[in-house]
Amino acid sequence: MTTTLARDYFESPLGLMEIAANQQGLQHVIFCGPERQTLNANHFTQNCKNQLSEYFSLKRTVFDLPLAPIGTVFQRTVWQQLSQIGFGESCSYGELAHKLNNPKAVRAVGGANGRNPLTIIVPCHRVIGANGKLTGYAGGIERKLWLLQHEGLLIHAAQNKQQLEATIRQRQTKTQFLK
Repeated sequence: MTTTLARDYFESPLGLMEIAANQQGLQHVIFCGPERQTLNANHFTQNCKNQLSEYFSLKRTVFDLPLAPIGTVFQRTVWQQLSQIGFGESCSYGELAHKLNNPKAVRAVGGANGRNPLTIIVPCHRVIGANGKLTGYAGGIERKLWLLQHEGLLIHAAQNKQQLEATIRQRQTKTQFLK
């Protein structure tokens, strides 16, 4: 396993993002909390910050960065396929499984999608339910909706807002006992 050599942070419109890289490329780009580890930026992390800034200002629709995510062979295959979903486009989990020539692997594709360590760079936010509804997103469903709208994909926005509110209420109900 390769060691992370570089770490930096990017203030996005959706919150702080941590960028980590090794000598081959980016290992992860994730939303994180306010606590920061020691910075040790390098050219991979700086280039990532520049490209994220361009993406959020609508000056970039495709990322051109060396990637070195850690995952299983299947996960990396799914992540490579995710990278083929263009800016402003979406795909269902079933469609993704079909593109991998494994139509029965819908749940496994969903699992790999949820473990994508390269948020936005590998656009897992562009994967939606077969019915067009938003589904889970490791960065939070609110961010997923924002990203899709940022890219001009306004699928069921009002419906998804209602779905989002219902999901929040449901989760709050389920976690009341934790208080």
